[in-house]
This record gives sequence, C-alpha cells and structure tokens, in this order.
Amino acid sequence: MPSTKTRTFFERTWYKTLSDYVTAIAWSPDGTWLAASSAAGEVVQYDAKTGETTVLQQVQGASVDALAISADGTFLAAGGQSGTVWIWRWEDSTFTLVTALEHPRAWIDRLQWNPRHPELAFSLGRYAQVWDATTQSVITTLNFETSSVLDLAWHPQGDRLAVAGNQTLKTWQRQTWDDDPTEQELGGASEAIAWSLDGTYLASGNNDRSVLVWTNDNPYPWRMQGFPGKVRQLAWSRSKTAASLLASVSGEDVVIWAKDPDASVGWHPQVLEKHQGMVRAIAFQPQSLLLASAADDGCLCLWRKGGRLTQILQGAAGGFSCLAWHPQGGAICAGGSQGEVLLWTETAQGKGFG
Repeated sequence: MPSTKTRTFFERTWYKTLSDYVTAIAWSPDGTWLAASSAAGEVVQYDAKTGETTVLQQVQGASVDALAISADGTFLAAGGQSGTVWIWRWEDSTFTLVTALEHPRAWIDRLQWNPRHPELAFSLGRYAQVWDATTQSVITTLNFETSSVLDLAWHPQGDRLAVAGNQTLKTWQRQTWDDDPTEQELGGASEAIAWSLDGTYLASGNNDRSVLVWTNDNPYPWRMQGFPGKVRQLAWSRSKTAASLLASVSGEDVVIWAKDPDASVGWHPQVLEKHQGMVRAIAFQPQSLLLASAADDGCLCLWRKGGRLTQILQGAAGGFSCLAWHPQGGAICAGGSQGEVLLWTETAQGKGFG
C-alpha cells in the first residue's frame, strides 16, 4: 500500500486478545465499558480506560456473532451459531445472566435493542422476535414468510421495526404488531439496512449491486447503482448539525453519498480509494462527519468529512474484522481476525477535526 502522510489524531490506549476472530464490539451508552465477542464463542467485557477484562462467557465451540447493549446500559445481549440469545444485567458493576433464550435450529446473527424501550429484536430464521426485558417475555414473533431475515433495524424513535430479507423490506409498527407491515420491494436480497439519525431516511444495501433509499411517506426510493459487487455494509453520519451522509461498502470500495438539495437530482457519490482488502466495517464518529473504515488489509482508515484520509490505524496483522466508536466519539475500538482487540483514544489535536 502506498504511503500517506497523516497526523496523529488517535493514539493506541490498550491492546488485548481473544482466542479467535473478533465478531462484534459494543459500547455501553456512557462509554465506561465495552464488550467484544469471538468466533470461538467468547463474550468479554473491558473497562474502557484500563482494558481490565471480565470474561462473561468462555470459549464454547460455537461463534457469537452479534452483541447489543440496551439504551440505558442495563442489559447486554449476545447471539450466534448455537441459536441461543444470552442476556446479562449490568448492576453495581457486576454482570448477572438473566436468561438464555434457546433456539437450537436457528443462527442468531442480528439483534438490536429498541432505542427508547427495553425491548430486544433478533433474527430467528424466517422470523423476527421481540423480547421484553421488563417482563422477561416474548412480545411478538413476526413472520417474514418469503425468506430468512437478513437484517433488522429499529427506527430512532423506537416506534417501528424494519426487517429485511430476499426481495422485500417490511416495517412493523410497535403499537400494532398484529397489523400487516408496510412492504417495500427490493429486486434482490438485502445485505444491510439502516435508518438515518433523524429517522428521515431508510437505506438498504443489496446483493444486486444497488443501494435503495426511501424517505418518509414516499414509496418510491432513490436507487444508487454501479457497485462492483453486493453492498454489504451501510452507515449514516451521526451529526445533528450537518446534512446526512450515507456510507456504503462493496468489496474493497467505500462510497460516500451526499443528498443534493434539489430532490430531483438525488445523491452524489464520492469513492474513497485506499483499502487493498475487503472492507469489513464502517462507522461515523458521533457528532462529526469523520468516517472509520476497517479492512482485511490491516488498515483502519479515518476519513475527514467523509472524504479526506487523515490517519491510518494499524495493529491487526491478519486484518480488521469489526469496529465501534465510543458513544461520545472520543475513542474507537476495533477487532482483528486473529483475536486482537485494540482501543485508540483521541488526542488533543484530534478534537473537533471530523
């Protein structure tokens, strides 16, 4: 990879290892701790400042592929290859296993907490299920019918749940689970869906090499095409003061999409060219337009205002597998394909540069 002159906006704070490929990372809402999981089935909690480790689950032979922490920081959920959804309660600096929901013939690779209510949604084959942490019971089981559930996402207001699969995206209203969902046609299978921060836009990255973006109350989406392969990852900018940017991943390419003020024009693309391996994860820093992209080439790239490369973070010799920003944006944690868990903290010169 050609050299690039960059400044040091983030410095490594600590480095830990799991026994296998790091599958997911999730931060507590207050940013004091985070959790990571591995392809060997580990679930581990880390103190954000010191890296001090608490093992919640040892190697158990089946991968844990998804992690999620509730909006109030009380519950940590994990799911994976075994079909089990584990839920721990964090109280008085101690984790207690609340329940283990067993689904032996399912692979739980998508789960997400409602941003406003203690309700966990997760994929379950051709179904999506919603579990209530208050009553510790299942609220609803949603039948997707036409295919396996490939992704799901709560609206930022917590009032609806979008579920994606082959050919179709369905959205259920939280107050009326038994009513028919709103359906949107895709033309292929959705690899990833994401709501914008303000809930105005819903995007779907698809295996037919397209991205579709719907806006509220308009059934006709914008369609972005020309990708080299299926679109596997999406990320919206998380700044309340700037117009929304949408990042998408296809193979080694990251493309940033900016909405033109003229609704008839659509979205303008900017291709970010640096990675020489499959991009595995992207995410915008909260309250800024700084984008992080992590790839198989062992580089975690930071892109200022969605376009200019400002720093390359390294430390995963076999490549990066996932990443997650501190909820206030002052740190970033990434996982590696050989079990590396690395945390970088923002330097004084880095503050406000995104």
